[in-house]
Amino acid sequence: MKFRPLHDRVLVKRVEEEAKTAGGIIIPDTAKEKPQEGEIVAVGSGARGDDNEIIPLEVKAGDRVLFGKWSGTEVKVDGQDLLIMKESDILGIVE
Repeated sequence: MKFRPLHDRVLVKRVEEEAKTAGGIIIPDTAKEKPQEGEIVAVGSGARGDDNEIIPLEVKAGDRVLFGKWSGTEVKVDGQDLLIMKESDILGIVE
């Protein structure tokens, strides 16, 4: 299935964290927090400004981003757990 978010929304795939600490301790699934880093899978066309012009998004597919802990709505697309969020929920791009 192809999916394209509307307007200023983006589709994000969470990047899984390491299951082991630097010291070699294995972290069980019950103790893990959801990662706040992800990869942009798809982007919308952009937001509409006050003059009714479309303002393009700053992020693009393939960008690694940081987002807030409670940002976005969880959805399942093609069997993958993904997040849909507005571009304004993204804190920054990891370069």
